Amino acid sequence: MSDSFTQQFLQLVRRIGNQLNRKVAEVLLVLTKYKSSGSLGAIAGFALAIIFTWNYSSRVSYSTELDRIDELHPPLKLTLGELVRKKLHGSRKITCQLLGVILEEETPEELKEHATVRSSVVEVLWEISKTCDVYLMDRIIDDESGERVLLALENAGLFEAGCLTRDKVLFCSTENGRMSFIQQLEPDWHVDSNREIVSQLSRFIRYQLYVSPTGSPITGSNIFSSTSLDSYLTE
Repeated sequence: MSDSFTQQFLQLVRRIGNQLNRKVAEVLLVLTKYKSSGSLGAIAGFALAIIFTWNYSSRVSYSTELDRIDELHPPLKLTLGELVRKKLHGSRKITCQLLGVILEEETPEELKEHATVRSSVVEVLWEISKTCDVYLMDRIIDDESGERVLLALENAGLFEAGCLTRDKVLFCSTENGRMSFIQQLEPDWHVDSNREIVSQLSRFIRYQLYVSPTGSPITGSNIFSSTSLDSYLTE
């Protein structure tokens, strides 16, 4: 419908232009019949004034009409699922750190006391899991910390209806062990809040998202930065 309206408007502009051209030609013809000293310069000046005025008014009218079309027919808003699929570029496997990304906690020491899933990532993880294998992982100090994390994920509903599976939540005792997990899984995407790990993995992983409170970037054509996983996928 908007394309049809635009075409009708452009046809109207052309008709007005043709009529104006005829009027200008008639005026110039009359003026040339009464040539006097300097009249040719006056005629040229008059013609230029008409041309500039027409060009300006046509640009303003066209721009105004396009704005009106945009107001009447705004771009379609993508759903969350469409936004997620667009940002993941058709990827099929993603690995993601738990601390500072999925969980509110940011250190293994905090997991000895509690584990809390960020409410903002729950729906996003559901959408990611529809098209990707999702592996969550992190370093923990003891087995009890791992159990707290699994319970928090379960309470958030992330083990329901095949969103996540327990055997794809991985724990280790060192950061080198976590890097080894990632390299063995060979994901299309990796999400992490550890700047050093992201930098070291940049040669091996197709895409990475570095999550930090400030959203500060890391140099690399395949590294993206954001303040959170959900912010990056929905912005």
